[in-house]
Amino acid sequence: MVNLVMGMNYNWAAMTIRSLLFDFDGLIVDTETTLINVWKTIYSGHGFEYPLDLGLQVVGGWGASTFDEAGYLKQLANGSLDADALRLQYKNESTKRFLEQPILDGVQDYLTEGQRLNLRLVIASSSRHSWVEPHLTRLGLIHYFEKIICGDDVPPGRTKPNPDIFLKALGELGITAAEAIVFEDSPNGVTAAHTAGIYVVAVPNPTTALMKFEGADLTIKSLASLSLNDLIKHVNR
Repeated sequence: MVNLVMGMNYNWAAMTIRSLLFDFDGLIVDTETTLINVWKTIYSGHGFEYPLDLGLQVVGGWGASTFDEAGYLKQLANGSLDADALRLQYKNESTKRFLEQPILDGVQDYLTEGQRLNLRLVIASSSRHSWVEPHLTRLGLIHYFEKIICGDDVPPGRTKPNPDIFLKALGELGITAAEAIVFEDSPNGVTAAHTAGIYVVAVPNPTTALMKFEGADLTIKSLASLSLNDLIKHVNR
């Protein structure tokens, strides 16, 4: 189901869309659900339930990002577990699962159609280049993107929910906020895009769907549920 909520501060009818800005984690591939599931497995293996409410903070929805899954599990076990060993276990298992992650539904169609329409396609992610670019290469998608703007392209502490990544993308493209659409899966990303004044489409994955979203102009179940052409019609009507 499409939930259309038009932003009150913008004259979207006057927009001429020139660029699409895509988040990466959770939007192109669902690395975020993988993160949660790996830690669930590790916690369960030691006889404990993973604290999903705290884990979601790491994914990026509710403001906190300092939750230490390994340290917390060590506390639950009264210090009997090695936190570094737990982190290594997580790294090994998550790396394996991340490499198996497919492109999420509808992403390929949006990129193909966006390219056909001569739209300028950009990655705008809080993750680092060293994380995003190898995955885009592995997935065969990197050639679609004119720009890849990542968390290491803005000052420390200025990733999402701050608007800096999106503002940098607009500056490098030489376009205005009214000429772009952002696609985000998390509340922090939606907030960042909204603050930058860009029309933002929320596309929650199974993990971020558990979070509270505010500020999205449009919320859809997946990119496969609404074609790019129909989205542009929605934006411009």
